[in-house]
Amino acid sequence: MPRFSIIVPSHGVAGRLSLALDSVLGQSFGDFEVIPVCDAPDAPAGAVAAGYAERDKRVTPVFSPPSAGLAGARNTGLRAATGAYLLFLDGDDTLAPGALTALETRLAETGEVDVLYAEHERTPWWEGEPANPAAPLFAKAPQGAFAPAEAPGITGVQLPVWSAAYRRGFLAAHALVFPAGHCTDIGFGGLVTVHAERIAVLRSVLVRHLLRRQGSRLNLPGEHHADLLEQTDLVLTAAAGRGVTGDLFAQLFAAVLKTAAHPARLPASGRRAFFRRAAALYRRHRPAGFRRPGGSLGVQHRLLAAGAYTAFRALRGANRKASAAAQRVPRPRGLRTRLYYRLQLRRRIDPHLAVYCAYWGRGYACSPAAIHAKAAELAPHIRSVFLVEADQAQSMPPGVDHAVIGSRRAWRLLARAKYLVNNANFAEGVVKREGSVHVQTQHGTPLKKMGVDQSTYPVVAAATGSFTKLLGRVDRWDYNLSSNTHSTQMWERAFPGSYEQLEYGYPRNDVLLTATAEDVARVRRELGVPEGKTAVLYAPTHRDHRTGFDAGLDLEAFCEAAGEDVVVLLRAHYFYDRGVRRGSGRIIDVTAHRSAEVVCLAADALVTDYSSIMFDYANLDRPIVVYADDWDVYTETRGVYFDLMTAPPGPVARTPEELARVFADGSYASPASRSLRNIFRARFCQFDDGRAAERVVRRVLLGEPAEAIPPVRPLAERVPAPAASPLVRS
Repeated sequence: MPRFSIIVPSHGVAGRLSLALDSVLGQSFGDFEVIPVCDAPDAPAGAVAAGYAERDKRVTPVFSPPSAGLAGARNTGLRAATGAYLLFLDGDDTLAPGALTALETRLAETGEVDVLYAEHERTPWWEGEPANPAAPLFAKAPQGAFAPAEAPGITGVQLPVWSAAYRRGFLAAHALVFPAGHCTDIGFGGLVTVHAERIAVLRSVLVRHLLRRQGSRLNLPGEHHADLLEQTDLVLTAAAGRGVTGDLFAQLFAAVLKTAAHPARLPASGRRAFFRRAAALYRRHRPAGFRRPGGSLGVQHRLLAAGAYTAFRALRGANRKASAAAQRVPRPRGLRTRLYYRLQLRRRIDPHLAVYCAYWGRGYACSPAAIHAKAAELAPHIRSVFLVEADQAQSMPPGVDHAVIGSRRAWRLLARAKYLVNNANFAEGVVKREGSVHVQTQHGTPLKKMGVDQSTYPVVAAATGSFTKLLGRVDRWDYNLSSNTHSTQMWERAFPGSYEQLEYGYPRNDVLLTATAEDVARVRRELGVPEGKTAVLYAPTHRDHRTGFDAGLDLEAFCEAAGEDVVVLLRAHYFYDRGVRRGSGRIIDVTAHRSAEVVCLAADALVTDYSSIMFDYANLDRPIVVYADDWDVYTETRGVYFDLMTAPPGPVARTPEELARVFADGSYASPASRSLRNIFRARFCQFDDGRAAERVVRRVLLGEPAEAIPPVRPLAERVPAPAASPLVRS
């Protein structure tokens, strides 16, 4: 019996079905079956599915006539499924990379649950940022498995069916299938909520849902919207004997009122009948003690309960007119927030307030985190606050004060802070106040072109946006950190400005010089590195000319060829960190770990292409191998500051076979490799001596003069954190 069955209805999406199937078959976790549900063997999707079935025995097409609809197709797939858990994937969506591994890991943590709800992405069909609507819903959910009553706001009514994994035994025990008709997701999701006894959530993306250009079929006008009332009645009738919760009732009728409030969805002759029937259902199923929501929605609840269609229609018309009038009035976005920020700028600067941010709010990480920690030790009178995105607030270390980016508190802090520390840039609207101090820590030594030097590379320039705005942000900097003279020179070129360069090293790299053997052993245990194994960190960089993460290497094959003692720590570029584990077997996915430096401590050797992690890792004086399979393409599309092929930190491999060979024969740690590394370290590890954070705190936060700052310890006198592997130490 496979662990997972993935059911993929394909009606009307034959052109995109291959993308959906590729996303499943490309999963690192392989214990699954995929069941494409096609209209017929000779239908376009049937031919696509048959081709996949010939190549992979895990693909088993089944057939459901178009007349059976989406519900019929899913039920056909459900009957054919044999997996312990079922997933439903629409044929024009894709399973996120590492999704099945993430599910399996989470199930190992929670134990068997009836339903494991997961986050999902909604991606605009052409341009715009993906949205993750489930993330706020899961923010306050219990950490482990829980009964639905413990988090009544989490139901299958608000979440699409493809945003969860369902235990097949649970569905069979309660004879749960997709109800016929439209809005079947609401009916099925509601029935699952009624019967589930043990659920959990996965705070990472399971499915990437592509919004269609023509919009959802359910938003088109027609009689089919009456099916929403059928599904609502079905769910609440089933719930009657099991104790209806107010949350489930409220969510169902929020959907009903949304349809009733959009007259274009319903034919004119059926609007009054829809409302009256909805009112009857409302009165029949309303739980005892139900408290209506506030605001306009609460008014709609009252009108529905009273069956007052004329008043509801008047309210609906008034709302539409007010909305149209508001759209005609030109005004800036977030007017209230901007006015609030401007008001805060009138207040005096708080001389004892420091605001930190890393990677555009990705959490407590990099040099801002290292400076924050050292400031707590050396400058305790400074009140420090980290800015993070809402979905990272739960991951902040205990005791670290933080504010959510975009909140009123965050804007107040930005307006009044004396010190602002970032490894990227603060928001466009942040004002550089007289008397405030901005510190740019950077987040790597530049091999690839940066800043205004990107302007001659079209792919990168298009992603960067306005260089005028970029330079406006640079003008806010008072200090810019550097870890070597190469960086100092390149930052001056890439980010021309009047800031002062602080050649103090990168605070995030302090731990690479201060960690002990016990620290290294602890980190390896936490990451799951087997004792006695050689851990190879594989950290490929982002490719601007590609979309999505591609490891660029068959890691399982590499492990087999490199030797039985080799395991791989996979760390994708932070652009692809979605909290999803991609690893399995001898591959340990560490992409989601907040600290690249801690991951470096655990590794006995590094394999990378052109990532700046090589410069940081060189501080550990451990073997580095460059895997340069597309160097010519990369230099042409991204641009570089020096020829890495003539000045590498270790052996250079151009093919997977060459890469495996340097590990199999031990040349990755040979005297020749060490010689290359010594030259590289002398050039790029100039200022990282373990005291960078201290120097920044003393100079910036404590105001000590430059001549009083501790000098950089010579490279020959530094003792890096010890490696775990005896081979590397020798």
